Amino acid sequence: MTDTRLLDSLDVDGEFIARHNGPKLQEQNEMLKAINATSLEHLIEETVPAGIRLPKPMQLDPASSENNMLAKLKEIASKNVIKRSFIGQGYYGTHTPNVILRNVLENPGWYTAYTPYQPEISQGRLESLLNFQQMVMDLTGMELSNASLLDEATAAAEAMTLCKRGGKSKSNTYFVADDVHPQTIDVVKTRAEFFGFDVVVAAADTLPEHDVFGALLQYPGTTGEVKDLSALITAAQANKTLVAVAADLLSLTVLKAPGEMGADVVIGSAQRFGVPMGFGGPHAASWQPVTS
Repeated sequence: MTDTRLLDSLDVDGEFIARHNGPKLQEQNEMLKAINATSLEHLIEETVPAGIRLPKPMQLDPASSENNMLAKLKEIASKNVIKRSFIGQGYYGTHTPNVILRNVLENPGWYTAYTPYQPEISQGRLESLLNFQQMVMDLTGMELSNASLLDEATAAAEAMTLCKRGGKSKSNTYFVADDVHPQTIDVVKTRAEFFGFDVVVAAADTLPEHDVFGALLQYPGTTGEVKDLSALITAAQANKTLVAVAADLLSLTVLKAPGEMGADVVIGSAQRFGVPMGFGGPHAASWQPVTS
């Protein structure tokens, strides 16, 4: 027997069905008998409308072993071309040092070994979330923080509803600075439509001129411009406007915290802290600290 035939005899391409796919034939027949169906095909005919059934079986590739499938996936992934991104707007390339990868993210001791009788991830995850919230509070200068929402744009939409519910203004209009990330503006507009809110998008400096229940400012702006928002926030609050600031969390390690400028709500994404863009996602979740 040749070496190739010897290897073929060890092939496990067809093992998936036996390992993972439901009841055996005898068990299927017992269940079919209990519901007065003669076969699986008969059952499908009686339960699935003919109009949505495929006229013939799907043309699928032959079964593959886990080993061969991983090799195929690696071959597909190798076609990806890594380019330098200049899009910005809240999405940035990151680098996580190997010492952090190995000793934190890849070290199960951080999230499992908390009690000898209950070595589960939930306790370590709880501590990690508490540490994350405290870090966000320290960097934003706010009094409390959640952990967490979906992304920065979603957090912005939630900040808008928070401003409406928590504010004293009778206005039904929400202000968004025109230097907020465009994807964030789109999500805010969509959410506002279904809440029945009006949205004004204009230059940040014009905020005090508008009668609005809340406002969203970007810090730094989507083009990277950094402005001290203190005077603008104070003027808006004098008109009973609650102000949310969408901030770059990593930039707050060197910039003045939005909480120190008087912001009522601060939102943002933690993607800058080492989560790669991954050809469009996923990204780190967002956070939304507020003043009490």
